Amino acid sequence: MNGRAGSAVQYLRAGRVSARYFDVLALHPVMGRNFSEDEDRPQGPRTAILSYALWQTAFGGNPNVLGHAVLLKSEPHAIIGVLPEGATTPLNADVYTALQPSREGAGQAANFVTSMRLRDDATWQQADAELDRALGGTVRAQRFANTNPGARLTYYAVPLQKAATDTLRPEVLALMLAAGFILLIACANIAGLTMVRMLRRTGEITLRLALGASRWQIHRQLWIEHLLLACVGGTAGTGVGFLALRGLVRLLPEHFLPVMSVHLDSRVLGFTLSLSLLTCVLSGVLPVLATKKVDLRSSVAGRGVTGGGSVRLRQLLIAGEVALTVVLLAATGLLIRTLIGLQTIPPGFNPIGVITAKASLDDVRYHDPAAFRKLLTESLTAMREIPGVQSAAVGLTLPYERALLNAVTLSGGKDAGQQVTTNQVYVTPRYFETLQIPVLAGRTFTDTDSPDAQPVVIVNQTFARKFFHQENPVGRYLNKNVLIVGVVADTVLSAAARLNAGTASLTREETIYLPAAQLVDAKLLSLVHGFFQPSWIVRTASAIGVPAQMQRALASVDSQLPVSGFYEMNDLMAATLARERISVALLAAMSSLALLLSAVGIFGLVANIVAQRTLEIGICMALGSTIPQTMIRVGRPGVGASALGLVLGLILCAGVLPAMRSVLYGVGVYDVPTMLAVVLTLGAVTLLGTTPILKVASIDPVNALRAE
Repeated sequence: MNGRAGSAVQYLRAGRVSARYFDVLALHPVMGRNFSEDEDRPQGPRTAILSYALWQTAFGGNPNVLGHAVLLKSEPHAIIGVLPEGATTPLNADVYTALQPSREGAGQAANFVTSMRLRDDATWQQADAELDRALGGTVRAQRFANTNPGARLTYYAVPLQKAATDTLRPEVLALMLAAGFILLIACANIAGLTMVRMLRRTGEITLRLALGASRWQIHRQLWIEHLLLACVGGTAGTGVGFLALRGLVRLLPEHFLPVMSVHLDSRVLGFTLSLSLLTCVLSGVLPVLATKKVDLRSSVAGRGVTGGGSVRLRQLLIAGEVALTVVLLAATGLLIRTLIGLQTIPPGFNPIGVITAKASLDDVRYHDPAAFRKLLTESLTAMREIPGVQSAAVGLTLPYERALLNAVTLSGGKDAGQQVTTNQVYVTPRYFETLQIPVLAGRTFTDTDSPDAQPVVIVNQTFARKFFHQENPVGRYLNKNVLIVGVVADTVLSAAARLNAGTASLTREETIYLPAAQLVDAKLLSLVHGFFQPSWIVRTASAIGVPAQMQRALASVDSQLPVSGFYEMNDLMAATLARERISVALLAAMSSLALLLSAVGIFGLVANIVAQRTLEIGICMALGSTIPQTMIRVGRPGVGASALGLVLGLILCAGVLPAMRSVLYGVGVYDVPTMLAVVLTLGAVTLLGTTPILKVASIDPVNALRAE
């Protein structure tokens, strides 16, 4: 909403809450008090509680702010409290006002969210039973039972944390699973490298055993070394995580997270410590078990432990690494293809050169339809006079945004009398010309579509095709007396409203457009502007300086109406696809890390084979083996492990990837180009990992035999 806090008019994030809201959240103002029961009644005193940040920025932390007035929706509200610094609520608002619920007026609504705190001796089951008993007889429950015979609406409580994070939970769990894969890959790498190190220490272990050390003492030393390595790695990882978290939070869109701040607390550090200990166990168990194969008699005789079994075990570890990497790469590839598909959907309009300014009309002054029409007319006249502006219009919502859902009744045809829910957008004349949305039939709105004229609407192509089939809807009616005067092309909308089945973030859905001048219902205007901020749209050849001039043009009509934000159409698309872009970026980073670790594993295996078998390589070359033949023989274990991992990974993909079906768009679960890209990428990394075979060319058979 718009507000004057202190000396400045600004757009504020507002929250309407009941009297005991902050008591439920165990929040108590650092100054003043919470809302009282009298203030939460209809027509009660208008009061406000400020967030700590707004108190500091708008009032300079004035300790005498209590009792001062803040202007919200052009109505004065007395300040009665200031929340503590860092206080977090599910609303995360700048200013809070009393809910004042009622059956009409500002307190009327049907989508309130109820928060409650359980008693110390209560259980969730008891709370669910009480809620269901209290709300089971409401009008909504009875209406549901009447329209769904045999079914019953059940009410239950959801923990606050789950409710606040429910939309992000699938992505977070998927990323945690990917992080678990990387942890397993890292453990396999460390286990393989420490096994090589243990084999090179066979002489040391043999000597300790010969001098009287027990195997338990040897194992204890190895476990201590692994524990130290895990602690150092965990500490370093925590430091990197701290820096990465700060960078990630800065890159996230505003209000993307359901909480105001994210930081590393004691729970995160405890989880990191637990993972470090788990890594110590997973990576250390195989090297420790390998020491049991050390035979004192053969080692003293000079033979030690052979490396054949070690190589085969390391091959299996690397195959497991590669298999998990294949799953991550395939999942990342599918999400990238999905994101590209969403970003390349034809928008249905020309976004180039379009600048929009949003402003909240949730203001008592604009509940009057005449005042609303006057604002639109005068502000658009001022904006059209801006140098370089080719066209200007206003729309309730824009492409890439969620639109208002409302019901209309079809008139005429075989579906006559059917009530359908559709997207609805009020627009001014020149809206379609400004966005360059093609008109497929009929006409667009003009200044003659006034409040006293014939009620008219324009429908989009999807609406016409779905409800009028092959017939031309122009000249037909909705709601018995609303004439359809035009059909326009579909534009891409946000699918947040979930009007139709599907999970893609962008969609093309049935939409009707209404002339803004014909909105004559004050209650409807108040309701609509309580949820949506209309956009002033201009098309210009150059965007330089235009936002500031749009702000001045709007201020020339109403100096108390601040612009909440300026956007280009690409900004709106980016905001709608923010979750997809962030998920793809994080998963791509994890997949790259997994690929790097797999390459390191293959590189280490081949390098160790070259180092351990220098004598064998020298003998083979002395007996006539060529350098290419020797290279192939040495690199075969690494390539074989990678090939086995690829096969296992593709098998895993067959079981894992179908779970992604609901988040994919325009691409199948078993997309051939994606799988081919995974195979080629893994092949290239495998070749890079086997580069130690080049050292074979520098081995001199005579020197190798002499060194032995």
